[in-house]
Amino acid sequence: MASTISAILLLVTFAAFIVYIVKGGNLMIGFFVMAILWSIIGMVPADQVIQKVFAEPALNYGPTIIYIVFGSWFGRVLVESGIAPAISEQTNKVGKKRPVIAGILVLFVTAFIFVSAYGVGSVIAIGVILLPIMLSVGIPRDLALSAFSLAIGAPMYINVVLYNQIKAFFPKAEYGGKYLVFGIIAALVQLAAVVIFFLIHRKKINPANAEENLRIIGASGEGETEVAKVPKIAFIIPIIPVLMNMIFHWDAIPALTLATLLAMLLTGKMKSYKGFVNFLNETVGKAISDIAGLIMFLMALIMFSGAASMDAARFRPLFAAILPHSHLVLALALGILAPLALFRGPLHVWGAGAATAAVLSGTGLFNDAFLLPLLYVPTLLAVSTDITQSWNVWGLDYMKVQSKDFLKLGVPVMWVVSIINELLVFYFFG
Repeated sequence: MASTISAILLLVTFAAFIVYIVKGGNLMIGFFVMAILWSIIGMVPADQVIQKVFAEPALNYGPTIIYIVFGSWFGRVLVESGIAPAISEQTNKVGKKRPVIAGILVLFVTAFIFVSAYGVGSVIAIGVILLPIMLSVGIPRDLALSAFSLAIGAPMYINVVLYNQIKAFFPKAEYGGKYLVFGIIAALVQLAAVVIFFLIHRKKINPANAEENLRIIGASGEGETEVAKVPKIAFIIPIIPVLMNMIFHWDAIPALTLATLLAMLLTGKMKSYKGFVNFLNETVGKAISDIAGLIMFLMALIMFSGAASMDAARFRPLFAAILPHSHLVLALALGILAPLALFRGPLHVWGAGAATAAVLSGTGLFNDAFLLPLLYVPTLLAVSTDITQSWNVWGLDYMKVQSKDFLKLGVPVMWVVSIINELLVFYFFG
């Protein structure tokens, strides 16, 4: 009886948490409070709360934070070294007279850069270059922003920094091998969907509106800024970390470090010792600053995940009764229900879905290799088109686009992508 009452109270607080998130509540505070509430409701002994909810999860998350730091630093170096702006400039030159080709090239370049680059700072730095290019050829602001955000989301399937964040919930899952094959195919599915989406809306492109749209975002003449010259060989730098993992099975830290050092070497940032040290300090400082808030948010999230894991046993009978035991049915169900990841809902692992992930993992009904991509798919729907995602919030403000227009354009595309990619999850891991 006590166990049933606890399970009901846990679900009630979970529902209240979702309402809190949808109304724009602070996620870091919300997760921290939920960690305390679920520890109390789950009647977890005080010594275990201290150790298993607050201490161990945070300490064990250390390696993931290192991945995030190196990923953010790599993103900063790509921008500050001139590699990302140079790739963007080449795109602009190629597509200036052909708006549709220009738009598609920008989408490919965006996806290419974010195979390894990560973080809101990197998105902003790339966005202020690529978004004005899209507007300058007559692409409407809402279409440009939606396509840009969807293109960022596509390579996140193989972005080692983001993968290591979700791995906190599913520690036995492995980046590489079968997962990497799935991730590349899933990323290509999303990228293909974005291109089709862009082509469907191509009639909205009107070069006559270019100057007005650039004026609205305050970027008139922004595309004409001088871009530093970098050797063409440097254009391969964004995919080096993934290649090192695929070919030599390197861990992300040495792979990102090698790519970062090569970026500095090829762009002349190592010509003098003093210049190298200054560039190093500047990019590291900006990279850490970019992710400071994210790290504290993730600390609160992982503490909540610890509490949810402690309470998982109370949900096991409920989940065993209502969850389909067929991998195919579960994968299809999550594809169809993928929009529940929006507004940090129950299928977004960096939202209310942290409980879903922790409880599903704790029940032991399915293995981590299956559960990670299963929940990654709806989460990436949110990363690509949700208005609570940090870089999407920036994009809406920068591009002066209405939230409802952004959701209306992006969600249908991502819903279809989610269903297809969940079927891929079943094919590879079911």
